Amino acid sequence: MNVKTAFSSNQRKSLISKLIRQGGVESQVHLVKLLAREGVKVTQATASRDLEDLGATRVRDASGEFQYVIADEATSKTTNAANLIVSVTASGNLAVVRTPPGGAQLLASAIDRNSLNGTLKSAIGTIAGDDTVLVVSKSANGGAELAKSILSYSSGTKGKRK
Repeated sequence: MNVKTAFSSNQRKSLISKLIRQGGVESQVHLVKLLAREGVKVTQATASRDLEDLGATRVRDASGEFQYVIADEATSKTTNAANLIVSVTASGNLAVVRTPPGGAQLLASAIDRNSLNGTLKSAIGTIAGDDTVLVVSKSANGGAELAKSILSYSSGTKGKRK
């Protein structure tokens, strides 16, 4: 093992990004081990923060196994959001978005990023399961408007608002 003593946070995150893009990073513990093989010693807590900073999410791959992916620029583009939305239903201050199995975390991450950058101004947060994302609106009765803005954000979706 080649231990690197002066490894900046940005260098470490760049290496993490590279490892994730190569595929097969299954968990935070696994990432810590992969980094150690590269000579970078970090705690699980540091790995967790780095993954969050990179916008990495844990999703199921084609074989059903969990692994981390990083949403690149294309992930937050409308065409990819459109591929993740099966339907959007409004209720009160909520929008319930259905996705294909395993797509909810990726879509929730994109919605969260876009609410922070102002693209989805009416959303204040998400909760994601496997195939469902609960999106909370800023206003008490803004669910219908939020659902419209999610569909507009993903313009051209094959999903339908119910």
